[in-house]
Amino acid sequence: MIKEDRNEKIKLFGEGYTLLIEALKKFPKEMWIFKPSPDNWCIHEIITHLADSEANAYVKCRKLIAEPNKPIADYNQEIWASGLNYMNHDTKNALELFRLLRCTTHDLIKSLSESIWIKSVGHIENSIVTLDDWLDLYSVHVTGHIHQMERRYNEWLKTRNQ
Repeated sequence: MIKEDRNEKIKLFGEGYTLLIEALKKFPKEMWIFKPSPDNWCIHEIITHLADSEANAYVKCRKLIAEPNKPIADYNQEIWASGLNYMNHDTKNALELFRLLRCTTHDLIKSLSESIWIKSVGHIENSIVTLDDWLDLYSVHVTGHIHQMERRYNEWLKTRNQ
């Protein structure tokens, strides 16, 4: 990845918490538990997922940097959501955890040299993963879920107008 593209993605990664908080202001708290169907996450679950995903991203990033060429464990977000009963988690705590993890990782990656970006390679389930691959995924992770929250909000509005 060229440095300019990486820097833009690092900037977007660093803006993730602010983007999330600004988006959440648009959605009334009473609709955060709305699910159009059992297999769709509500905003409450998305927030909790973002904290767990960020905890996984935190570890993956550091393993790629500190232990290149080693296996990196992946996780199944659906199993975590049901197995950890996301509806019982406090969204305030999840948001604070997300903020701290994102801020700490952003501070780390914005200071890395090009040589670190080049050597940071690992393996997840027989696939080679680079730190740039990691950044590609997590730089847009929040915005993808903001779009999902917007869909939930629009679906909720439709139920109120019927």
